[in-house]
Amino acid sequence: MTQTAAIIGGGVIGGGWLARFLLNGWNVNLYDPDPQAERKITAVLKNARHALPMLYDVSLPREGKLKICSTIQEAVAGTSWIQESVPERLDLKQKVFLEIILAAPKDAIIGSSTSGFKPSELQEGLSCPDTVLVAHPFNPVYLLPLVELVPSPANPVFIVNVAKEILTSLGMFPLHVRKEIDAHIADRFLEAVWREGLWLIKDGIATTQEIDDAIRYGFGLRWAQMGLFETYRIAGGEEGMAHFISQFGPCLQWPWTKLMDVPELTDELIQQVASQSDAQSGNRSIRELERLRDNNLIAILRSLKNENTAAGALINEHEQTIKPELPSKINGAMATISRVIPSDWTDYNGHMNESRYGQIFSDAADIIMQTVGANADYIRSGLSYFTVDVQIKFLAETHAGSSIHVKSFVLQGEGKKMKLFHQMFDEDEALLATGEQMLIHVNLETRRACEPHADVLEQLEMIAAIHTTLPDPRRV
Repeated sequence: MTQTAAIIGGGVIGGGWLARFLLNGWNVNLYDPDPQAERKITAVLKNARHALPMLYDVSLPREGKLKICSTIQEAVAGTSWIQESVPERLDLKQKVFLEIILAAPKDAIIGSSTSGFKPSELQEGLSCPDTVLVAHPFNPVYLLPLVELVPSPANPVFIVNVAKEILTSLGMFPLHVRKEIDAHIADRFLEAVWREGLWLIKDGIATTQEIDDAIRYGFGLRWAQMGLFETYRIAGGEEGMAHFISQFGPCLQWPWTKLMDVPELTDELIQQVASQSDAQSGNRSIRELERLRDNNLIAILRSLKNENTAAGALINEHEQTIKPELPSKINGAMATISRVIPSDWTDYNGHMNESRYGQIFSDAADIIMQTVGANADYIRSGLSYFTVDVQIKFLAETHAGSSIHVKSFVLQGEGKKMKLFHQMFDEDEALLATGEQMLIHVNLETRRACEPHADVLEQLEMIAAIHTTLPDPRRV
């Protein structure tokens, strides 16, 4: 049964939450009094639909249904998760939580996107505070996995565990903040960097672009994969962290930063920061900057995914929970692959590299193997199919962000042989490429051809017999 989430507040963060839930198969109810909310949500969803599927090598669950609600009561009815993302004012958040509690299901988790308030502050005055906690994400919520999960003593352990399970099922990384503190963990670091940046601008040391360049060309790349302490551990060389601290620890006493002092945000300083930032971004719109940010994040995250490390390992783990649908019909073309082409699959000509067509068709063959019973358990038993020949025809360009699907046919299925033919289409059913593939059944221990199990061969022969009665797809 499809679960339903309620999003209360559809701004930048609420819209990102909405996209994260919706694209992971949840139905979503949105309440936002802003008359422009639906337009803004549509723009966020457009970017999310472009970006999130490119992280994965499997098709995401079928997208849920979005419902725009006129009241909080309507939005929270029948939900499993309620996410509050209204403006950062404690009195407003407490008022909203009072309305939510009166209408929400008793077992619904109620998360707040607050970046600063403690859960015990949000729970003040609530008759049932046990399901209310902080779930603070990072923008863009539909791509960045971190969410700071902050309970108070009023939250039972099982509520925290349920919240962790739900967030993990969305491909997120719930960081359990075990003790309440203003601004949680991550924003306290960001606040320190932000303060120092303001001082560097005010004192004429650096511009907004120079500060951003220092981050994105230097330590930001290290932090993306290792964070702060592991980065410094490596800096300590073979002697490790203890050596690093002994070598660089004394500099903490030096007056390098002004973290204990905050520059006054005068109109002059605000205008200085704003004008430098405008010049830095040039003529790009917010949506263009978001698309650029998303494409860059996809490339970084997919690189980490290839190495199965940091946030990339999280994507791989989430991908394993997204079970690919095996073809439901075998009396015609078999629907094997449905996915979005990621940005890192394109070459200098701007279209998909030819090697990736081979990967698409190899993935399609894997689906056929699973359909006939040559699945992961079968391979673990020591048997599999190896591709020995493939012929690919490139018929049209394929670009990053394109939604493609593959139809597959079994041309031959007898003895040790499995011969397949694949057709790759775009969302308008234009034929982009075809692949003809010969696979041989092998024993993984001897690495030599052998007969498949009887039940696998029976399934393969049955499908092949049906497909030989169809028009030859190679003539298309």
